[in-house]
Amino acid sequence: MNKTNIYQLRRNQLAAQIFAKTGGGIAVISTAPELARNRDSEFPYRHDSDFYYLTGFEEPGATLVMKVSGNGKNLELQSHLFCRPKDSEREIWDGIRLGPEAAPDTLGIDYAHSNQDLDQKLGDLLADQDAVYIRLAESAEADRRLRHWMKQVRGQARSGINPPSEFHDVETLIHEMRLFKDVHEIDIMRRAAAISARAHIRAMQICKPGMREYQLEAELLHEFRNSGSQSVAYNSIVASGANSCILHYRAGSTELRSGELCLIDAGCELDGYASDITRTFPVNGKFTGPQRALYDITLAAQEAAIALTKPGTTFMQPHEAALKVLTQGLLDEKLLKLSELGSLENAIETGAYRRFYMHRTSHWLGMDVHDVGSYREASQNSSGEEKPWRILKSGMVITVEPGLYIRPADDVDEAFWNIGIRIEDDAVINDSGCVLISRGAPVNADEIEALMKNA
Repeated sequence: MNKTNIYQLRRNQLAAQIFAKTGGGIAVISTAPELARNRDSEFPYRHDSDFYYLTGFEEPGATLVMKVSGNGKNLELQSHLFCRPKDSEREIWDGIRLGPEAAPDTLGIDYAHSNQDLDQKLGDLLADQDAVYIRLAESAEADRRLRHWMKQVRGQARSGINPPSEFHDVETLIHEMRLFKDVHEIDIMRRAAAISARAHIRAMQICKPGMREYQLEAELLHEFRNSGSQSVAYNSIVASGANSCILHYRAGSTELRSGELCLIDAGCELDGYASDITRTFPVNGKFTGPQRALYDITLAAQEAAIALTKPGTTFMQPHEAALKVLTQGLLDEKLLKLSELGSLENAIETGAYRRFYMHRTSHWLGMDVHDVGSYREASQNSSGEEKPWRILKSGMVITVEPGLYIRPADDVDEAFWNIGIRIEDDAVINDSGCVLISRGAPVNADEIEALMKNA
């Protein structure tokens, strides 16, 4: 299946959901706006993920409109793309535009128009449509434009034109689709993970005491771009020493010191899809005793979580498995006191572990690094109890990332101070369990030490 057919299939799937829900309607999905970085330049442009998922179109200033109709079981879909018109002068400065003339054949869209005509044509497209599917409460500007379009339709009331009377959140439908990755998406994510794994290896091999965090970040960026990825999937974390205990620390100017650890959480974005890998390694290539003890506990926790990352388990079960191993390890190393807590179960129930482990073990991964999709099942019983955790199924992709973060404290053995460890891999769930697509980067402590020794 070529790329154009993939996006057509997704639009057809969304149209089928709209038809089943309301018998038809209009869906309006715009791409992301350009954002100014300072007075005379913009941030590198990145499309909106939902819009790109349905179109494969990367230019700014675009909107997809889907008109869904039909009688009985016969669904009809008209897709309209509003995009920037060709402009020879602007293209000299900003690059070639596809333009409305070429868009239908290139993108498999039924109709294409200049985005300058969006406000005028939306009034016509919304006429006599009962249901509108939009992003609810997206922004003040989006609300303003919707009010403008509705005003246009209502102004035609004397001509017998009726305005829409129902408004639905289109994201609910799109995000459920995006939660399950197809073969095309998984192939891209595999390649993205392979690039990121090579970048982590590069950082381990070049690391030595006296370097700065930003220098390792530069090595990551070199490998990402040199291997063909378009961008980072998120701001890279390169955290050494005490910084490794700061969860979202940005690579700074801190010097890498012998005897300390370096935690790197970094992944590239390839063709619109994210990778997300974390590795922790000793700056001088050799774990100390306390570092190795906590590292092995974290790795064992990850393996316990991976064993439950499979169809039929809930989203929370891998986290609960990791939590049990981590908490037992904290008790074994006397970072938690069994004499005070009484049991492993009580240490978990009371949340005593949270000072050393304060995040969940997984999140969805896809076009966004923290990808879309509900973590709870849609069903809810009549008593209003909390919805159950989502059942994992083939085609979902999640991260598995336990960690331990030991900050200085009076009741903590000084040998463990400023040890921050996280190990993260990307898992594609299939019928038999899961496949880790990020294990190109070594994860076993002995393998990491051997890699750094032979660099």
